[in-house]
Amino acid sequence: METAVTVAVVIFVIVAGMVLIHRLNAQHDERIGAFRYSDALPGIGRRTRKGPRATVPKGPPADATPPEHREASR
Repeated sequence: METAVTVAVVIFVIVAGMVLIHRLNAQHDERIGAFRYSDALPGIGRRTRKGPRATVPKGPPADATPPEHREASR
């Protein structure tokens, strides 16, 4: 008799866990569906240009002098 009660309780806990997980997944899916930018794989297939990517310029920028040196030269 005790074994049957234990098995019934274990089965009930497993079913309750399954229902809880199912409801949490449904709630999560609703949140994702409401989010405007929710693609399955964001960034795939979004590139519009077929050309090469922009390269980083070599060397320092044209105006690389610190501000205190620029004001002192005036």
